[in-house]
Amino acid sequence: MRWIAPTEKDTANQTLEKRLWAAADQFRANSGLKAGEYSGPVLGLIFLRFAEARFAQRRAQLEKAGASARRGTSRIDDPKAYQAEGVLFLTPSARFDYLLARPEGSNVGKAVNEAMADIEKHNPQLKGVLPHNYQIFNGTLLKELLKKVSEIPVSLDFDAFGRIYEYFLGEFARTEGQKGGEFYTPAPIVRLMVEILEPFHDPACGSGGMFVQSARFVAEHKKNPSSELSIFGVEKTDETGRLCRMNLAVHGLEGEIRHVGEVNSYYDDPKL
Repeated sequence: MRWIAPTEKDTANQTLEKRLWAAADQFRANSGLKAGEYSGPVLGLIFLRFAEARFAQRRAQLEKAGASARRGTSRIDDPKAYQAEGVLFLTPSARFDYLLARPEGSNVGKAVNEAMADIEKHNPQLKGVLPHNYQIFNGTLLKELLKKVSEIPVSLDFDAFGRIYEYFLGEFARTEGQKGGEFYTPAPIVRLMVEILEPFHDPACGSGGMFVQSARFVAEHKKNPSSELSIFGVEKTDETGRLCRMNLAVHGLEGEIRHVGEVNSYYDDPKL
């Protein structure tokens, strides 16, 4: 994978983040769902928007290369041509714009579930990671969420996608109150820990904030986090582990994140 979030400083998109969150939170209030039920699927949609933005950029590169090549077959539909660049391969029915175009009368939740399953099928590193419970939304609400997430411009810098994902993680944690602390530690605290630890070669898992901040630290010291860092994590809560792996993917990182059930890594040392 290739690290794609070199900085955490971004004031230009703060208005977008807040506007997206305000709408998403209002949708949740009207849905009757708890924050814990709602957060994973919404983060999954943001992830999918990001994945399509990177996919479309890589596809355009392959189209240009194919048009300029005199001989040889096109690699435009070859998953390996995308994965070699750290880009997720998306079939037509797994792309955000396809789902956005589904009519409200159709079973949109089923279409999104199938899209997530298809992404995992073609990108094995995400097996068991993406949410598959979009049937909890009625069709109208899910369409509204898709429309709102579509306001994230595909032209947005990829590091900005990572910050939007992290912003939503933080807001969901705040909404859940004390329980939110299970998967999210405020960014300034994580940043301080990273500066003290100086994790140049090896950085609790949670939703991956420590890993992302560690990668930023390495990047700020003019090195490539994808080659410098080996990311391993254990997580007691399976849902939090999935959030972490999505967070890593949004930032162009990969790692081995394991679910260790009832083992608490604060007190025990689960063997990876």
